[in-house]
Amino acid sequence: MQYSLAAFYEPRGVMRILQFIFAIVAFATTANYTNNVHSICIDGQTRTIEYPYSFEFQICNSTTISADLSSDAQFFVATGVLSMMYCIFIIAVYAIIDELYRTKSEFPLADFFLTTILAIFWLAGSSAWSNGTTALKTVTNPDKLSQQCKNCTYTVESFSKLNISLLIGFLNFFLWASGLWFLYKETIWFQGRQAKQQNVGAGTSTMGQQNV
Repeated sequence: MQYSLAAFYEPRGVMRILQFIFAIVAFATTANYTNNVHSICIDGQTRTIEYPYSFEFQICNSTTISADLSSDAQFFVATGVLSMMYCIFIIAVYAIIDELYRTKSEFPLADFFLTTILAIFWLAGSSAWSNGTTALKTVTNPDKLSQQCKNCTYTVESFSKLNISLLIGFLNFFLWASGLWFLYKETIWFQGRQAKQQNVGAGTSTMGQQNV
């Protein structure tokens, strides 16, 4: 079996590698994040919040913390996993059957449409998870928790890792959306228009020569 790296010297191949890397970073930072809520008082406790962020527990015996953000988190993570799997598949296509990819119009069109769907998923998933992250910060806000138990002091660890996952999520949307241009150039739509323009240009040149 012969392999070709020609596609990876082009923007479409480079974009696939970047999309693969950042898809892994996005879902890994979300799925592997944990946070601890500490209560400082006589009945002080520590509770851990982790993926998929669906929880309900009591802390300090009189304070209940609950939230169900699993749908937002799982949608975001699923988008990352699907994107990673698609990148593996299409990278293999570029490496193994790139000549067939270029000669069969169905391949670029399918690649274009699937990439469009995943770009939409990244926008929707990042927006949903942004809403979920905001809700998680609100539920675990130490000031809000202190209102339920005035004899306790609460501390919550940093949300920086989740903030990074959100930034990477929107970066993924940008990567997948901007990559559509390079895929569009491989489709029969773009190539047909280019051929038409060349034919028009050649016809104009021929007429000019005849007039001379």
